[in-house]
Amino acid sequence: MDGPMTDPPTCDVIVPCRNEAPALPAVLARVPEGMDVIVVDNGSTDDTAEVARGLGASVVHEGVPGYGAAVHAGVLAAAAPLVAVIDGDGSMDPTELAALAAVVSRGDATMAVGRRRPAGRGVWPWHARAGTAMLAWLIRRRSGFGIHDLAPLRVCRREDLLALEIADRRFGYPLELMIRAARAGWTVHEQDIAYSRRARGTRSKVSGSVRGTARVLVDFAKVLS
Repeated sequence: MDGPMTDPPTCDVIVPCRNEAPALPAVLARVPEGMDVIVVDNGSTDDTAEVARGLGASVVHEGVPGYGAAVHAGVLAAAAPLVAVIDGDGSMDPTELAALAAVVSRGDATMAVGRRRPAGRGVWPWHARAGTAMLAWLIRRRSGFGIHDLAPLRVCRREDLLALEIADRRFGYPLELMIRAARAGWTVHEQDIAYSRRARGTRSKVSGSVRGTARVLVDFAKVLS
């Protein structure tokens, strides 16, 4: 006889990863109870996938490189009505997802997002912080969509997200998400979250190199064009 039936999770947590194995134990340990985790391995050369499986996460392999490609693969693999996205580098606290998911589940907003607040000096390079602030200001000015960050930590309904038909598969994905969400009439709830240093042994794909920063700027320009 089968065991007792359990309710499916109301929110799947998507963690796009490339070489984030050192960070995953601490990240996954703090995911709120009742949320399933989908780690999207986006071409890792370390043991990201093996570590994730060992910690009980589902693993999806996405061969197309890019943040947007990894997130989209996770959304397609998700089964819960709500989907959350969080970076896998340990810079943000997954426990923050519970409050954000509750806002969307109650219908108080279409999307709930975290607004990063650096937990110490040097955590968020000034150039990356200034660029993010400028883009958020442009979105607020053009659409009135009340964001001050590009929401690296966010929760929304899966079907709502798929209906936006976001095309970018690289670093422009969050910017396109905000623009399309504003055009679609979404409402947004923004809440401050702590932004800490990424886990030892991991490296930023954006601010960790000049090449990474240049790629992001090119992707953002394509979205805004």
